[in-house]
Amino acid sequence: MNTRSRVFAVLFTAFAAVVAMTSSAAAAGTGPTLTNVRIGSHATYDRIVLDFAGPAPSVPYAEVVPELFYDGSGKPVNLPGTFFYQVVSTPAAAHDDNGLPTYTGSRKFETPSLSNVQAFAITGDFEGQLTVGLGYRRATWQSVSVLTNPTRVVIDIGV
Repeated sequence: MNTRSRVFAVLFTAFAAVVAMTSSAAAAGTGPTLTNVRIGSHATYDRIVLDFAGPAPSVPYAEVVPELFYDGSGKPVNLPGTFFYQVVSTPAAAHDDNGLPTYTGSRKFETPSLSNVQAFAITGDFEGQLTVGLGYRRATWQSVSVLTNPTRVVIDIGV
């Protein structure tokens, strides 16, 4: 077997392993699925609630970022705001195992009723990872928690 054939064989084997892992992950299900997004204004914070069906995702990874980007394409997300907060929930999705949406609301919207948060966007929904972003006016504290009965991810941004 020449070098080119060996390289092809290694690449083909690696590709087959990735396909097998992806298929088994799909068979296992996507885990928690997003069903609704709610917003609420409170005296000292703005709240965004991601409602889920199914088990709770793990505690999300969250960070203030200089700019939001769509997962996969890397294109910038055009959201109003001076500051941006990105929250990644895993495992989680906004679609079911057949690829049909479980969340049918707007994937990007402004929040004029909130004091600090100006907008919300779903920036990624791929391979068991759901990413959302917020644009807000003033630098402040942020908090993310996972609650059950019902299952939800709660994002609080100080006003």
